[in-house]
Amino acid sequence: MTAATATGPTAVAKRVRWKRLLIFGLLIVVIGALADLLGWDISGWLGDVWDTITSISAAALVAATVLKTLQTSATAYAWYAILKYAYPTTRFRLILASYATSVALNSILPANIGTLVMLLMFTTIIAGATFSGVLGAYVVEKIFFTLSGAFTYLYLFLSVGGSFDIKFGFVDDHPGALVLLLAGAAWLIYLLIRAFWPRVVKWWDEAKAGGQILTRPGRYFTRVFVPSFVAWVASLGVMAVFLHAYDIPVTFHTLMRICGGNSIANVTSVTPGGAGVNQAFNVASLSGVTSSANATAYSVAQQLFTTALNIVFAIILVTWAFGWRGGRELVQQSYVDAKDKAAEQKAAHDARKEAKKSRRAAGTT
Repeated sequence: MTAATATGPTAVAKRVRWKRLLIFGLLIVVIGALADLLGWDISGWLGDVWDTITSISAAALVAATVLKTLQTSATAYAWYAILKYAYPTTRFRLILASYATSVALNSILPANIGTLVMLLMFTTIIAGATFSGVLGAYVVEKIFFTLSGAFTYLYLFLSVGGSFDIKFGFVDDHPGALVLLLAGAAWLIYLLIRAFWPRVVKWWDEAKAGGQILTRPGRYFTRVFVPSFVAWVASLGVMAVFLHAYDIPVTFHTLMRICGGNSIANVTSVTPGGAGVNQAFNVASLSGVTSSANATAYSVAQQLFTTALNIVFAIILVTWAFGWRGGRELVQQSYVDAKDKAAEQKAAHDARKEAKKSRRAAGTT
């Protein structure tokens, strides 16, 4: 009886193991077929990733991995601090997995839809969280990165020789016109605020739960601003590692030029992960620093490696936080909901445009 009992569970375990391996194999085949259907050459992409990895030293790859992981984790902690203050049931492991998912999706999907997926994941996994509240948290989380972006643009503007002479020569030549221009701009801003302020107040009443941490400036600074700063510095570190790997001089000015170019590329790009657009801006940012071919190689290598790392990191965290089946279902459902919400927002925007056109046409007749 003992032998039979021991053999029975072992045989069942083997059958279950083989069944899981078979399902995993079929899943890989389905993913490959879907990628081919969508025009993504996954085998070519994996080949490019492998070529990139083998062309860079192991030390550089380890450093880039550590810095990229720190960047993701620090930003996720800032998110956790904001949401924890609004919703006490929030758990860091779940927030980290959700944020890592958004980073991975934004690497391979256009229009930053991964961010919307993350917001919807938050509303699912956090008790009492509403989409408007999470959206308010998103505004709070973006405060530091808005300031860092403004700093980057301001630095680039001031660091270009003769910027004030070129940009502000108009002030000396036409002071009266400048006064009229500023007055007109102020009046336009006033009209816009007057028109949209009721909507802003209504939205903030719904979203202010997510911004509660702002009522405690000290906690906001130590738990949100500082981790966000750490994440920003880590992102600069990743750039520096790859620049050094391609023998491109690493200076603060060079890093700021790349940051500024990447910021513009992310805003204007509709390609997955900004592919192609980022490379064009990186080549332009590194003009005069290195050759176009070397700048392109650097940009492609960094994007391929970080994309692969983001995907692997997200899979590990989602499986750890939610389990394989639960994580897959959560991400899939959030992705479907994100596409539906994006479509709703676009339809509402189009409807408002049509309504304005109709009112204008009625007013002219």
